[in-house]
Amino acid sequence: MTYVVTENCIKCKYMDCVEVCPVDCFYEGENMLVIHPDECIDCGVCEPECPAEAIKPDTEPGLESWLQLNSKYAASWPNISQKKDAPADAKAFDGVAGKLEAHFSPEPGAGD
Repeated sequence: MTYVVTENCIKCKYMDCVEVCPVDCFYEGENMLVIHPDECIDCGVCEPECPAEAIKPDTEPGLESWLQLNSKYAASWPNISQKKDAPADAKAFDGVAGKLEAHFSPEPGAGD
């Protein structure tokens, strides 16, 4: 089992999760974070820290595509281990449906 970042992180990117991760397995994209599945130790401390409830265990049904997305972008985006400010409009995007198709960016973030 591993944890995955799902659609609600897109355009929210709160980053409370990176601060508590003991193995620094988060990677930063332009407008979302992902978890490297081979680095995640399945401790689960990140899940309750996410204000957007975007982190889920990969054992939940229907998350296969999110596991693939996390794996793909963790290989090319920079590592992040320090919390930064969330986007100014994060609250406006929290819970919005269809963010993957409408707002996902494959571009990397700045990282640490």
